[in-house]
Amino acid sequence: MNIVVCIKQVPDAKNVRLDPKTNTLSREGVESIMNPFDRHALEEGVSLKEKVGGKVTVLSMGPPQAEDVLREAIACGADEGVLVSDRAFAGADTWATSYTLAKAVEAVGGADLILCGKQAIDGDTAQVGPGLAFQLNRPYVTCVQKIRDVSENAIQVERMMDDGYDVVQLPLPALLTVVKDINEPRVPSLKGKMKAKKAEIKVLSAADIGAEAECIGLTGSPTQVAKVFSPEPHGERRVFSGSPEEQIEQLVKEIRGYL
Repeated sequence: MNIVVCIKQVPDAKNVRLDPKTNTLSREGVESIMNPFDRHALEEGVSLKEKVGGKVTVLSMGPPQAEDVLREAIACGADEGVLVSDRAFAGADTWATSYTLAKAVEAVGGADLILCGKQAIDGDTAQVGPGLAFQLNRPYVTCVQKIRDVSENAIQVERMMDDGYDVVQLPLPALLTVVKDINEPRVPSLKGKMKAKKAEIKVLSAADIGAEAECIGLTGSPTQVAKVFSPEPHGERRVFSGSPEEQIEQLVKEIRGYL
């Protein structure tokens, strides 16, 4: 089985700050990591390869330094890494990103199964996975918590729902986005780290993947972020004390006062 796992390098959420002058995320001095949800997609891809055979290719769109997360993925069991990097991709929204990744998947020969994390922690849109499936005209399932069975032509999964889960079967080739409940990512082995250090990371430009200039980067993005800011605190705050029962009674009185 030919498996492609899409991963993203993101700033560590614990250290993200806003620049008060530009109202944008300040990445200076902030460590970059592999998107946590993508770790679970990677683990599922490698585990599936170990069960049914095949190859796992990790694919990332980003600046040259994103090569670090591709090597980390190879250390965890992926076979090869491909970095889609070009200044023309700058400013891409989820639509342009999905288009670019779709062209990259086609450029590397396609895939029987594409795995993505549910969402990235820097944007939290959860749109790129479904968008990629749309661009490739493939069936997809989001929020997968378990792969039940996989055959040559189909895959059966559990999709997490608010009140439990759905069992969904879809034909291959397909795309899945996964949640953290699906597995526990492995720790890179020493052998894996040595392999990753020596691995050649293939870099693809916009021309390499045959991307149309009007569909990528800022030009190909229907949406643009005008401003990012932290909401200013406002209004009164009340702190209730006492036992839980006493606090509930105080809260009820407070609410009734506004009715």
